[in-house]
Amino acid sequence: MKRAFYLLAVTCGMFFAPQVYAQQSTDSLLTRATLKDCLRYAISHQPVIRQSLIDEAITDRTVKSKLADWYPQINLDYNIQHYLELPTSIFGGNPTKVGVANTSTAQFGLNQNLFTRDLLLATNTAKDVRKQSQQTTARNQIELVADVSKAYYDVLLTAQQINVLNEDILRLERSLKDANNQYASGVVDKTDAKRATISLNNARAQQKSARELLTAKQAYLKQLMGYPVSAGDVPLSYDTTQMATQATGEDTILVADYKSRIEYQLLETQQSLLKANLKYNKWSYLPTLSAFVNYAFAYQSADFAKLYSNDYPNSLLGLKLSLPIFQGGKRVHNIKMAELQLQRSQWDFAALRSQINTQYSQAMATYKSNLNDYLTLKENVQMAQDVYNMLQLQYKEGIKTYLDVLVSETELRSSQLNYYNAMYQVLSSRIDLQKALGTLTANY
Repeated sequence: MKRAFYLLAVTCGMFFAPQVYAQQSTDSLLTRATLKDCLRYAISHQPVIRQSLIDEAITDRTVKSKLADWYPQINLDYNIQHYLELPTSIFGGNPTKVGVANTSTAQFGLNQNLFTRDLLLATNTAKDVRKQSQQTTARNQIELVADVSKAYYDVLLTAQQINVLNEDILRLERSLKDANNQYASGVVDKTDAKRATISLNNARAQQKSARELLTAKQAYLKQLMGYPVSAGDVPLSYDTTQMATQATGEDTILVADYKSRIEYQLLETQQSLLKANLKYNKWSYLPTLSAFVNYAFAYQSADFAKLYSNDYPNSLLGLKLSLPIFQGGKRVHNIKMAELQLQRSQWDFAALRSQINTQYSQAMATYKSNLNDYLTLKENVQMAQDVYNMLQLQYKEGIKTYLDVLVSETELRSSQLNYYNAMYQVLSSRIDLQKALGTLTANY
């Protein structure tokens, strides 16, 4: 019966294991992916962010490890030894063997740190060390949000370009059919059909290139998100109208605030740690004080079999004060070095402020330029569509030539492609502007 039960359990395990694994794999995929969905997934699964969170945990454990030295430190030392030859001492000019052949000791020691500059530094900097680790994670998350957002918009741009080309191919196929019908009717010569064929082939070639490019951009988006490589494309869900409403130009009235940038906050934390390091080096003139209690069990016997028959214990307690008096000027040099490091950090602030100002100016100029192009090209799309529709009707009525129709069709395709490219550029530059302003966050 036991063997039958075991065999049944193993069989059930083998049957359900693939299903469980498949369920776990399915749970890690997105069924729909808006920009916020992609950002949430990336923050939860991207390896760099996962590593940063682990680094935070390591930092927290390191701080706790340093602070643990404030607690009493209890140690046990044990030894057992056998003299092959007893030591000799001189008493009254006569050499005499002393001691016994077999000894064993077990000593318990308790040491309590009362004052050390290392522990004082650990206590004063614990909060800032943890904050620095958290700010590093926040910086990585902001970088990830910017990269994923741009990659997301880039994939959408390419997908929209493919849609435009698909519509263009349908128009060209209809135009080719009309040209062939008119040629068969003797209205026009073969030139119109050849021109339509050339344009159709060019559009199909563009479509093929765009599809290949979309595959590469999907792979890059999956890499940034930490999306499973074996999974299919990220199922993007978007609303072009809603995306267009983001390009309102309201961001152009904002002004950069240095303190809102995570890089500036990191520098402030680093400066705080440098100030603590300066104090630490100044504390090198202070003594180290600790209290200790020792209790030892001592066993001695000439007969190894009776070694632990008799115990001769001893115990003591005391205070230990250590004060370095002269170290060749080492402490003076360390203090001066800490002061110079603190002075140097001031120039880091100056350099960062200049860098932030440049980033803001460049990002704002690029955003305004792209926004202007976007608003202009948005009007061109509707006008190009109206021109194409009008010329198409006139061509069918024999008023316009087919060349006019091809030119208007090319203008329509170009205006649509330029419009979506401008939309991507304005959304992408908006991300750069938010990053420069310090308003881009990882709270999704």
